[in-house]
Amino acid sequence: MVDPYASGVLVETSDANGVRTLTLNRPDALNAFNEALYDATTIALLEADEDPSVAVIMLTGAGRAFSAGNDLLEMQARITDPDFQQGQHGFPGLIRTLTALRKPLILAVNGLGVGIGATILGYADLVFMSTTARLKCPFTSLGVAPEAASSYLLPQLIGRQNAAWMLMSSEWVHADEALRMGLAWKVSEPDDLLAEATRHAEVLASRSIPSLMAVKETIVDPTRAEITAAAAREYALFEVLLGAAANVDALSEFSDRRKASD
Repeated sequence: MVDPYASGVLVETSDANGVRTLTLNRPDALNAFNEALYDATTIALLEADEDPSVAVIMLTGAGRAFSAGNDLLEMQARITDPDFQQGQHGFPGLIRTLTALRKPLILAVNGLGVGIGATILGYADLVFMSTTARLKCPFTSLGVAPEAASSYLLPQLIGRQNAAWMLMSSEWVHADEALRMGLAWKVSEPDDLLAEATRHAEVLASRSIPSLMAVKETIVDPTRAEITAAAAREYALFEVLLGAAANVDALSEFSDRRKASD
């Protein structure tokens, strides 16, 4: 999959035995989502969902991270740059695509997952995590609201108290705790992660694609209206808090740290 902004291959694609593996490919930025990566990922998911040869979609990350979440430099630019250019799909397009996805989605969380790198787990049918992976929802530390309908999906997936801790604390959740919560289905050693996830993906891919899609439809369809409503509530609150004092301070601190390390 080619980056729509012509800055390189941001999502690598490979096919084998009915499984399409999509690899987020901004390793130098810990696979943080800028507008270009949101667009490339959305396009790759849409193409996989429409391809009749693809039975199962698997998403992972290149390098030592799954995804470090939103690119905070771009978040700051949204506030300060009047000429900021949004992508064709952006974050909202990715969430709409994940919500409507018809085929099984497997995540192989190979490293840290922050923000959307953690909340995307709510859209997965199966989650595999490396023993060295860890997750964080940093919303309160950034002074913003939740995202990706996580305020609905996480309580459904892991219970209210686990979800409240993840969404309110901005603390790390390690792989063993994610497994205990039910956020991950299986945990593997780093060198075994992709093989283990692929093995299970290929079991699913050996089944009837229309049947797989029917099973997913019956599981997911009753939640789609709630996901859309939760995302709308979150967007409204995010817009209020983006650029407010706590958010500006957090982004300035991040920018200062980034400049000091350059």
